[in-house]
Amino acid sequence: MTDRRESFPAHLLEAATGVLERFPEEVRPEIYALSFRIWRVDDDDRRPYVAIGYNTETQYEREKRHGDPGEARWNYACWLLDGFEMLGNAPKDPVGARLYVAEVQDLGLWFEEDEPGGDDQDILRELLREHFADACVELARRLHADGRIEKLFGRPLPVVVFDMYCPGWEVEATEAANPPELVEEFLRWQRAAEEA
Repeated sequence: MTDRRESFPAHLLEAATGVLERFPEEVRPEIYALSFRIWRVDDDDRRPYVAIGYNTETQYEREKRHGDPGEARWNYACWLLDGFEMLGNAPKDPVGARLYVAEVQDLGLWFEEDEPGGDDQDILRELLREHFADACVELARRLHADGRIEKLFGRPLPVVVFDMYCPGWEVEATEAANPPELVEEFLRWQRAAEEA
């Protein structure tokens, strides 16, 4: 049974630290950015998760041969996306799933799929998306503030936060999730891409 005193944000912080610790030693020197890819089990807003991954210089070199180096470096579509651990309301994170459901129930955001709701369910779905997105941005902030990223990798790394259902949102999310100096190059490329 889960200890109800543990919160979903505390679980995310500890579990994410464990994920980062399990990144292969041989890859760590090559990692230039971490990725927080938000997605949903069975496309269900009540079952969000974040896949915590990274991109490497080798992947960047492979992708930049096909076009714009900035896009290869910063567009998540060019990144490594598969095979990373998932945290949240997902089967591979049973503790996180229980804590997430308890938290959103306490906030009055949970609903059962078979409940009539219409517009109310649409509003709750949007609030659930925002709640989980905020939790992921805050997770990145905490990993930076506690020095966990720098300790594990020997240097600070930017965390690019994105949701493929929300193109463009990664700019706002990534800027909010990181110290400004870590995302200067990312933001410069984003601005140039918008102007092009």
